[in-house]
Amino acid sequence: MSATAVETAGRRHFRPTLAATLVTLAGLAVTIGLGTWQLERLHWKQELIARIDRQMAAPPAPLPARIDDPAAWEFRPVTLAGHFLNDKDLLVIARPHQGQVGYEVLTPFERADGAGILLVNRGFVPMDRRDPATRAAARVEGETTVRGIVRVPQPPGFFQPGNGTPAPGSAWMRADPPAMAAALSLSGVAPVVVEMLPGQGGGNGSSNGSRLPGAPAGTLAGIEPRVELPNNHLQYALTWYGLAVTLAGIYVLSQRKRADTGTDGRPDDRISGA
Repeated sequence: MSATAVETAGRRHFRPTLAATLVTLAGLAVTIGLGTWQLERLHWKQELIARIDRQMAAPPAPLPARIDDPAAWEFRPVTLAGHFLNDKDLLVIARPHQGQVGYEVLTPFERADGAGILLVNRGFVPMDRRDPATRAAARVEGETTVRGIVRVPQPPGFFQPGNGTPAPGSAWMRADPPAMAAALSLSGVAPVVVEMLPGQGGGNGSSNGSRLPGAPAGTLAGIEPRVELPNNHLQYALTWYGLAVTLAGIYVLSQRKRADTGTDGRPDDRISGA
C-alpha cells in the first residue's frame, strides 16, 4: 500500500448512517421543542407574576356582594365588615410554622352588608390547639372589620390527596369553600378565601386581634401575603437546549469513521489494498 493510501486510511471522515441520523433528528426535535416551550412558559410566568404584583399593590377595596369572576379578584387586598361565626371553625393541615406542625384556622365570616359568608383564614395554630376550647381566648367577638388578601383555592395536583369527606372536627387537606359550606350547612358562601393580614385589632379590643396567649409568635395572628409561584423555566430551557447540543456533539463524533472503513465499520478493501 502506498504512503498516500496509508495517510488516507488514518484519517477520519464524517460518514453518518441513516439510522443514527434519523434518531438524532428525532432527539433534536424533541429537546429543542421542549426548550422553546419552556421559554414560552417563562414569558407567561413573568406576565403572571407582574399581574399579581399589580394586584397586591392596589389599595384595599370592598369586596363586591357577588363575585362573578373569582380569578379577577385573586391577590387583591380587600376589606370586610361583619362578624365571625366562631362556633364553625375549620382546620386545614398547614406547613410547619416556626418548627411546629399544626393547622390553619378558617372561620366563616358573615358580612354586615348581607352579601353572604366568606371563609377567612386567620392563621396558624399548633396541634395542641386543635380543640376549639383551647382557642377561646383568640375569638374575635362582635362586629369587626377585616383586611385581607383574596385567594382562589386550587384543585389538588396529580400527586396531592383530595379532601374526601372529612368527619366532623377532622382537618381538611386544603381549602374548598363549596365542600366546607356543605359540611357546615351554610348557604351563600363565596368561592374564595380571604387570608387575614397580620397586625389587626379585633372586635374584642385586643391589641393583636387574635393571638393566643403563650402560643408561638404569629399564631392565629393572620398571614403574611404569600405568593408561591416557582419560576424555573429559564433553567429548564437551558437544560433542554444543552441536551440538544450534547446530542448533536455525540452524533458528530460517533459518525466520524476512518477512511479505510465503510459506513458499517468494516474494512474498505478499496482503500486498505487487501
